[in-house]
Amino acid sequence: MKNMVVLIPTFNESFTIVEQLKKLENFRSVSKDEIRVLVIDDNSPDGTADLVDNLQLPWVQVLRRPFKAGLGAAYRAGFSKVLANDSFSHVITMDADGSHRVEDLPSLIAAIKPGRSITLGTRWMPGGSVINWPKGRQWLSKTGTKYAKFALKMDLNDLTGGYRIYSVDLLNALNLKDMQATGYCFQIEMAMAANLARAVATEVPITFVERINGVSKMTKAIVIEALIQITRWGVVRRLRPNADKLHYVK
Repeated sequence: MKNMVVLIPTFNESFTIVEQLKKLENFRSVSKDEIRVLVIDDNSPDGTADLVDNLQLPWVQVLRRPFKAGLGAAYRAGFSKVLANDSFSHVITMDADGSHRVEDLPSLIAAIKPGRSITLGTRWMPGGSVINWPKGRQWLSKTGTKYAKFALKMDLNDLTGGYRIYSVDLLNALNLKDMQATGYCFQIEMAMAANLARAVATEVPITFVERINGVSKMTKAIVIEALIQITRWGVVRRLRPNADKLHYVK
């Protein structure tokens, strides 16, 4: 039996978060593992945090942050709170909008390896798929991952995906406070840090469903940030590999 916590970052997700929590509640009722949830809210103007609190679910907590500071900052705050608790074995990261299907969670959990591990829900591998994405968005995601694989010398098929399970052993081995990425580039940074920490990486095919309600957080600025950061990291990994490792691994 594993003690697991699901981190769900939110900003104006009042239209989606209740349904996602209902699905997780159904999963908890049949799971052999202990599953809790931490909603990390960046002071949503639509009252997402209050909505979750009003559900009065004993297995759900809300971490209220003062302002919107990006996906990476939200997850780092969540990691910090979880690691201070010292009662969990694994941390699951999941979007609030339903794009990460709870139906895929059993396969991800079953694939967890012992020790330092990262389990990645992967769209771009046999058995994986994307629903409701235009061809251009698919091309951008695939091309971004191919470039990151080349630049960072990492043989993973979906470096920008956010549906993952990190072992607490891995998270405790990383200098999380020194990480800087804010947007979806944070996912690449975490995969790179896990690689430097010699974590076992396991990819599991998932079906990613583009959100129907709410507004996507993807912007041109996020794409540009990722391109610049990947290039910088790639250069550092080639010229100063030991310094790169020391930056991320305790």
